[in-house]
Amino acid sequence: MTYDNSLFLNLNKYINKNMIAANFSEFRNNLKKFLDAVENDNETIIVKRSKGRGAVLISLSEYNSLTETLHLLGNEANAMHLFESIKQMEEGNVVEFKFPEEE
Repeated sequence: MTYDNSLFLNLNKYINKNMIAANFSEFRNNLKKFLDAVENDNETIIVKRSKGRGAVLISLSEYNSLTETLHLLGNEANAMHLFESIKQMEEGNVVEFKFPEEE
């Protein structure tokens, strides 16, 4: 698949966020605090280990969002359509719809 790299870079501004890093001992000793931060504040935790590659802890909703995004971008035609829509939005080429008020 070939995509316009600038579109991927533009997507980064929508998903870029800070992460919390902890070594394994700190993570183990503060497990509840870290899990609460992930669940309640949508934080991403990076657990570093002295040996090994480390791990990343994200909320279930964040994981589901990432897998849905991978699915949507897995089809080249669909990905190009989405990127074109983002480009149009950024250029202000949008149509506003008014929905009837609910009674």
